[in-house]
Amino acid sequence: MEQPNQLKNQFHLFSQRRFLPFFITQFLGALNDNLFKNALLVIVVSTAAAGSDSSTNFTTNFAVGLFILPFFLFSTTAGQLADTYDKAMLMRRVKLAEIFIMLAGSYALVTLNFNFMLIILFLLGTQSAFFGPAKYSLIPQHLNDDELLAGNAQISMGTFGSILLGTLIGGWMVTLENGITMLSVLIVLVSLVGWISSREIPEAPSENPGQKLRLNPFTETAGNFRMARENRTVFYCILAISWFWLYGGCFLTQVPNYTITILNGHPRLISILLGAFIVGVAIGSLLCNRLSKGAVEPGLVPLGALGLSVFAFDLSFTSIAYQQANASFADIMPGQFLSLSGGTHILIDLVMIGMFGGFFIVPLNSMVQQRTAGNKRARVLSVNAIINAAFMVGGSLLGMFFLSFLGWSIMEFFITVAIMNIMVVGMIFIRVPEFFSRFILWSSNRFKLHSNR
Repeated sequence: MEQPNQLKNQFHLFSQRRFLPFFITQFLGALNDNLFKNALLVIVVSTAAAGSDSSTNFTTNFAVGLFILPFFLFSTTAGQLADTYDKAMLMRRVKLAEIFIMLAGSYALVTLNFNFMLIILFLLGTQSAFFGPAKYSLIPQHLNDDELLAGNAQISMGTFGSILLGTLIGGWMVTLENGITMLSVLIVLVSLVGWISSREIPEAPSENPGQKLRLNPFTETAGNFRMARENRTVFYCILAISWFWLYGGCFLTQVPNYTITILNGHPRLISILLGAFIVGVAIGSLLCNRLSKGAVEPGLVPLGALGLSVFAFDLSFTSIAYQQANASFADIMPGQFLSLSGGTHILIDLVMIGMFGGFFIVPLNSMVQQRTAGNKRARVLSVNAIINAAFMVGGSLLGMFFLSFLGWSIMEFFITVAIMNIMVVGMIFIRVPEFFSRFILWSSNRFKLHSNR
């Protein structure tokens, strides 16, 4: 009889010490990463890479690559550490390191030392790489099985929210008078509060205390991949999670160019469109718990995959119609955009893509955590981090190939990625029939419930 009460209030975890400090720590960490990263990118664009001979486009991509690189280099070691030692202790040490990184980062910002900023960005990626396996393996250790989906849903909501806030605030502050100084103070304060909140996270002792650290990253990474492949469902969940990050990246990285060239929008409109996607992810993440009645439901994954493609198609065709109908307008502000033919429709499409993305990603993360043994969960999650990073790089290369090399339009690119989504996810469902069978069962149960009402 407890479950219905929990479903009525899926935010009950925020009243629990075993969840709230962890949520705050994760939120502030993601916020700080994006505050600094996006401030750096704006500085690069506005100053032409501080006098560098490299093009702005190359430099921005190089900066993003520097942040992702540590996930390849250090995720394996991070997974070993999280399986060997107390995860809460590791998280506190990572957050302590973040304070010193941000102190150095504030100096780099104030002095506009571009090369030093790049070093700081690499260090931020490094601390995120060490934080990730401990973070995701701690969740099932502190939450019950019937809380796992709700916990992951709220972590996803908070993470995407912090990405949006960091992107907006970081980029905005560096454009203000004395904004760089204010931002340099802010990132240090955020890191301090994050460390304080991490100290309140309850202990999460190792579930494999006899584990010995192996320093050869190549053999250990290969061993972790073999470990992840032991459970077919878990491994394909990891591939599906990584595909989601590639898919989302293909869309989100094109939003600025899409806004200016397709929608004839003012730069302020970019934030509105990004915000619509983030709001959608938050809605979808929270709805997962209600739609699945608190259980980890694989049947939501096909629903999410279908919605990702359907609304991507709709966004593409609606955008083409919008472009033709509003070709005479320029520098369209957010308020004007909503009043034009197709504007609201485009915004709804972005919300729906985000919402179905939530249906897709939250159950997958929960399944990996739930179906991996506690004594090797962090090492398997380190494989997830490595493949995620590889797919994110792949998404960037995919965009460069279609848009730069082949010279396709953004709309053609969106349609192609939506078709690829059907093919890739369909292949995963063939390999793991459980997704489709659970979808049929879940759909029929929902239909029966609706009919009885």
